Amino acid sequence: MANQLKRVSKLTITFLVDNNIEWMTKLPPGFTHELNQHIPHSQPASEDQGGVPVFDLNDFCCGAHGFAALLETEPAVDPGDEGAATATTKKEYTLFDTGPDYLSLVRNIKALQVPITKIDRVVTSHWHSDHTGGLLSFLELRNKCIEEGITTPPPTGTAKPSTEKIDGSPAQCVVDVHPSRPHLRAIAPPPTWKTVLCALPLDPSFEEITAAGGILERRKDGHTVANGTVWISGEIPRVTEFEQGLLGGARWVEKGEPGWTEDSEIGPIGENATGRWIAEPHLMDERYAAVDVEGKGLVLFSSCSHAGIVNVAKDAVKAFNRPIYMVVGGLHLASADLYPRIDPTVSFFSTSLRPSPTYILPMHCTGWKAKVALEKELGEGIVPTGAGHRVEIQGRREGDGTMWVEIAE
Repeated sequence: MANQLKRVSKLTITFLVDNNIEWMTKLPPGFTHELNQHIPHSQPASEDQGGVPVFDLNDFCCGAHGFAALLETEPAVDPGDEGAATATTKKEYTLFDTGPDYLSLVRNIKALQVPITKIDRVVTSHWHSDHTGGLLSFLELRNKCIEEGITTPPPTGTAKPSTEKIDGSPAQCVVDVHPSRPHLRAIAPPPTWKTVLCALPLDPSFEEITAAGGILERRKDGHTVANGTVWISGEIPRVTEFEQGLLGGARWVEKGEPGWTEDSEIGPIGENATGRWIAEPHLMDERYAAVDVEGKGLVLFSSCSHAGIVNVAKDAVKAFNRPIYMVVGGLHLASADLYPRIDPTVSFFSTSLRPSPTYILPMHCTGWKAKVALEKELGEGIVPTGAGHRVEIQGRREGDGTMWVEIAE
């Protein structure tokens, strides 16, 4: 299946939800701050004041503990193909994760004037509510725009709304999820990892997704989406010794379900409970996404990296035999119990993986300490990215056939 992934001539990423907001840091070529994207939509000052754009901060992105990224992919056209000179490619829109709540994603879609009705597939990386919490409100907003015949929801504040109307009948939105949706997941903190501190909010149910108009696809196999331009992984092989998952992860299971045991030491549970908390350090429903940009290599999206970002990178290199151009997402190295994983992670990307990625965008749950360690070894290749940023990666055909990759163990 991995050989079905098509290379793209251009990939555009819009970060719609992240913990971080970053307005001022110097960014590499191809990266755009949120501020610059608001200029075309801002109302002007008076003529006496030069008619300059006036920002309305009600129309700016908010940060939130979670992740969501819009991937716009344009398939590469082989110039040797018949009709290549006049061929036009359809841009594909794929939303990878939806943030933690019903507010942040839809607010930021309005803020950035994203044409929501063109998004015809949502992929969730795994069943944690900071990645699925905005799914239902996204579908509701998309439906509303379709009813009103507009591609883009109007902004919250005074910014100029998009005037683009829907051309034709938009496709229904596919929601691509792993079939193993938990009843409930929770966190049991150290030092024992056996006492549940709190449960995470419920993920949307299959029934709720369908009722909101989503076309449900339950997939645990690796497969391509977006006309073959985006790869969604299957189960991520756990091959490193140091990436041991979410140590305090717990899952509620009912009697007779996979993982059920009478001997679970994790609590508390009620006297008349029909289920149990079980330890779940390895979230086997987690998936990553990959896009192959011609002349650049793989762009990997790993929203939370519970499987370990090195495991993700190794699986992608094995599957595609292509260099990794960019790593995007939460590397899950933020808490003190995960600090021992930072050095071997940095060593892998700076030394073992050859060539090293051109860019790593450490977001969401990566943590400050890990970002500092990565920057120390990889310098300006570590880019402080956040909600509202836009990244354009332009492919190039020259040299694509001579690209190589190896992992020095």
